Amino acid sequence: MSDQPPAAARVVTVREVPIELCQFLKFGGLAATGGEAKAAIAAGKVLLNSTVETQKRKKLQAGDRVAFDGQTIVVQVI
Repeated sequence: MSDQPPAAARVVTVREVPIELCQFLKFGGLAATGGEAKAAIAAGKVLLNSTVETQKRKKLQAGDRVAFDGQTIVVQVI
């Protein structure tokens, strides 16, 4: 693990909620493909609001924080 503090969360704006976790990972740029997003979620590598989340179709709401691979993104609605 790195000794550096985690980077600040980046806000990702979506048109409507709920949005599924696997879709948000891809849309937010934390996963290159939907398959990569689903695999990361199934492997327990994704945190939703600081808790491991393994449901790939988990519905997210505005303000939810998703962390994966050292990056954090926050759901914001237009």
